[in-house]
Amino acid sequence: MSAPIKQGTLSGIGVGPGPAGYLPLAALAALRDADLVYLPRARGAELSVAQQCLAGIELAPASLREIEFNMDPDRSVLREHYLQLAASVAAELVAGRNVAYLTIGDSLTYSTYGYLLIALTDLLPNLVHRTFPGITSYAAAAAALSWPLGEGKERVLILPCPDTKAALRLDIETHDIVVLMKVGTRLPWVLDLLREMGIAQHCAFARRIGLPGEMLAAGLETLDATEAMGYLATLLIRRNPRERR
Repeated sequence: MSAPIKQGTLSGIGVGPGPAGYLPLAALAALRDADLVYLPRARGAELSVAQQCLAGIELAPASLREIEFNMDPDRSVLREHYLQLAASVAAELVAGRNVAYLTIGDSLTYSTYGYLLIALTDLLPNLVHRTFPGITSYAAAAAALSWPLGEGKERVLILPCPDTKAALRLDIETHDIVVLMKVGTRLPWVLDLLREMGIAQHCAFARRIGLPGEMLAAGLETLDATEAMGYLATLLIRRNPRERR
């Protein structure tokens, strides 16, 4: 009787955002050990940003599996999408193959990997997995702009962009620093609000760090919303001028 096939290992790996060098050594070893590498691609995008973040890292083309990810606001649609993806990944794991799933930034910070992990755990109660932390977009933005994310006892809030000016104003007024993600088409009124509050000069903006189309701005008094709007954008908002210590 042949020995049972040993279940493969799932590795959740955050890459980028941007420069290929932004990858921990332990994650790189897991990536090279993977038989299959799943590369999420945003719906409507021609290229997987996750794959662009791997520039310079040689992987066998046959190991790459590009998938279109869906962030539909309808939770039932989203759940069905990740159930189908989990079934595909589970089949590979049960067959004994090691699978790496890439995300942009940190593996579990506003990441598609979190949805997949929950769905896989339901399908495979004995799932063998490792999650490697990555570099968040706001940490990369802060480093690129030499913009401290928090000093002393400053209170920092990290959130997806609210839908209204009133909600965002309240968040800003009750925190020292606000990290704003998933801004998208809200950018014009967000910039208007920062200028109305007289704090645009204390804020910063980053988009597509280390990738084609990169945009960095420290001080947002004159940032053009139409030019700056796009995927992979992060705003760093400071309510008061930075103290000189």
